[in-house]
Amino acid sequence: MSAPQVSRETLRGVLFGRYGMKRQRRVGWRLALLLSSLMLFLAIWSVVVSLGDYPPFILPSPAAVAERLGQVITDASLWSHTAVTLIEVLAGLGLGALFATLLGYALAHSRVAEQILAPYIVASQSMPTVAIAPLLVIWFGTGLLSKVVVCALIVFFPILINTVTGVRSVDRGLQDLMSTLEASRWQTIWLLEVPAALPVLISGFKVGATLSVIGAVVGEFVASTSGLGYLLKQGQQLYDTPLIFVALATLVLLAQMLYGSVALAEQVLLRGRRQSVSGGNS
Repeated sequence: MSAPQVSRETLRGVLFGRYGMKRQRRVGWRLALLLSSLMLFLAIWSVVVSLGDYPPFILPSPAAVAERLGQVITDASLWSHTAVTLIEVLAGLGLGALFATLLGYALAHSRVAEQILAPYIVASQSMPTVAIAPLLVIWFGTGLLSKVVVCALIVFFPILINTVTGVRSVDRGLQDLMSTLEASRWQTIWLLEVPAALPVLISGFKVGATLSVIGAVVGEFVASTSGLGYLLKQGQQLYDTPLIFVALATLVLLAQMLYGSVALAEQVLLRGRRQSVSGGNS
């Protein structure tokens, strides 16, 4: 008597169900470890402040920082400054990613263009952004545009390099196959090059997402009347160290949220790509 046949859908459901349970347990352990490490850090911080008897303008206690956090949340100043920085970050990241992706694709397909432009691109990255930020403020003013340009310049290079690397990593045999099938340039881009280079491209976006926050703060440090960088500068001038800690913690949280958003998009896009590949093979 033959054994009952198990359908592919049933087997896939069982496997993915077990994988989902393991993944949930893994996420739970990571969350517990994160919370435990955070509590330990706050405890050590409190002990150091208590034993050293530091004044608040040198090293505030976690309680003092929490109190200052409550004040800036109550008067809504933290939300307004965070919104300004977030707009600058998103606009700069989008602008820098757009130009970096377009130029990176062109350089990946043209060795001549790479040889001509590479020295200038490398030279632009050798100049510290902090040094040229005042010049950008003179050119573009003290408003939103100068901060967006600073963000774009910071995120430009890592996304550019990953774009060139990702596009050049596409299998040559698949490119020849697309040519044999007489696929158009747009079909080759969307059906072959983008899916194949996607993991490398997203890695560049992860780096750019975190660097864009630094770019916004650098621009706000030079000239601004709002934003988290302005809040940091205000805390420095007034010796309001708890406010500096609040602004720094908000910047870290903002960078984590941006990185997590890109990582989530990576999971969704790569899962869709794997499903399309498995569907084509079935």
